[in-house]
Order: sequence, then C-alpha cells, then structure tokens
Amino acid sequence: GPELFFLFIGVCGVINLSLGSASAQWAVTAPIFIPMLMLVGYSPEVIQAAYRIGDSSTNIITPMMSYFGLILAVAEKYRRDMGIGTLISMMLPYSFIFLTCWSIFFYLWVFVLGLPVGPNTPTHYTM
Repeated sequence: GPELFFLFIGVCGVINLSLGSASAQWAVTAPIFIPMLMLVGYSPEVIQAAYRIGDSSTNIITPMMSYFGLILAVAEKYRRDMGIGTLISMMLPYSFIFLTCWSIFFYLWVFVLGLPVGPNTPTHYTM
C-alpha cells in the first residue's frame, strides 16, 4: 500500500536527478511501474500522480532541468557568488519539504480519504 508508493515517489525523485525531461522519465519508468502497480491493484491515474510528486519535487535541485541555467542567471543578479552548488544547497531543504508535504497529502488523499485522483477514475482495481 502506502509504503510502496513512498518508495516509488523516492525512486522517481532520484531518477529525475539524471533525466531532465519529464516525458523521457515517464517513458522510462511507466512501462515498468504501471503494470507492476496495476497487478497490486492500483489504477494508472494514481501511479501517475505519485510519479508527478517525485518528479516535481526534485526539479529545482537537478542541473539537468531545462530552466536551471536561467534560474542560476537570475540568482547571480542578486548574489554575485552564486554557483551551481550554492543554488542546489540552498534549494535542497525546499525540495525535501515539498517531497514530504506532497507525499503526506497524497497519502491522505488516496489512502485515508479514498478520493479519486481524477474525474470518474477509480483508485483501486478489484480483481
């Protein structure tokens, strides 16, 4: 149940550090995790929601993100000694906070309240 999704969110966050494109990352992870988690009984919509949490939470700390250079250039306007390492170390706590808060929200939404993640979509498949 929830522990599997927390691990999946963590794996997506780590993969995001090396693959900058969200569509490329989804193309790599979806063929593996969609069938695996569907066999456990979860719908693809729930799996993609968990993927988006792991992907979006670590965007600001990956140099592979397409806008990382632009963010660094704007940050250098306000702080001259800003570098890649300084930017990542400044944003790392925010990334962990977002990852934690969104994971808790996902847990409450899906496992505690049992709400659907989309219009007319089931959370669980019955076998």
